Amino acid sequence: MTRPDPIQWLDTSRGRLAWREDGPGDRIPPAPPLLLLQRFRGTLDDWDPNFIQALAARRRVIRFDSAGIGRSAGEVPETVEAMAALAAEVIDRLGLPQVEVLGWSLGGIVAQQLGLDFPDRVQRLIVAGSSPGGIQDGPQPHPKVREVMTRGANDEADFLFLFHPETETATAKGRASLRRIAGQGDRGPLTSGASAMAQMKAIGGWKGVRHRLPDLAQPVLVANGAHDVMLPAWRSYVLSQEAPDAKLILYPDAGHGFLFQEIEDFVAQIHRFLA
Repeated sequence: MTRPDPIQWLDTSRGRLAWREDGPGDRIPPAPPLLLLQRFRGTLDDWDPNFIQALAARRRVIRFDSAGIGRSAGEVPETVEAMAALAAEVIDRLGLPQVEVLGWSLGGIVAQQLGLDFPDRVQRLIVAGSSPGGIQDGPQPHPKVREVMTRGANDEADFLFLFHPETETATAKGRASLRRIAGQGDRGPLTSGASAMAQMKAIGGWKGVRHRLPDLAQPVLVANGAHDVMLPAWRSYVLSQEAPDAKLILYPDAGHGFLFQEIEDFVAQIHRFLA
């Protein structure tokens, strides 16, 4: 049986960070933990608890609030490269020789940067609903995305628009996931407007890693919903084609939040990939 640990604290060069660990700690031989990197404005409390439980059934899962996010102190790193360097510092300060990494959305961008800049820390990469940058062709984000994602606070309708297609099945699953996330006890603070703007500035200044994809040494599992209005699935396809060792999974009737909509199937794919 797995049990979520309480919030723990880690001193870093960017300030004191909040983190937590779920899953078995006594696996023999010990497998590298799975480090989760969160979306834009997301905190460690914004992972669907059913998703965490399914992952943690077979593997240690570590999640943290980066500097300036949620419970963590400090200021948001000024660049994506600095975000990746902080993630590498977290790995080192936790005394972990290597980790597997799952990054969603902005976290997927940071995960690619981490795998390229610190290849010795990362054994395998899972990039969910993200992009390598540098892609000008193909479908573009929905025109309303920037307006909705930068509002001072997002309600259920906003999250449904951003994360799930407007079908009966997808909407029902999306609402259920949002209820599970909101229903968790002892949630930390939301990401402040200033921190969100700092994240936006870092994203806007990122030149992308598409030109470096041939150097990506790790096996990569790329996944997305076929109807992602934020980071269209075309970008996941390009990543899967240009990274040397990548597998692509696209979920029909799903969007940016596919990982919380199709938990059973996606977690099974993750366990198979990491086995």
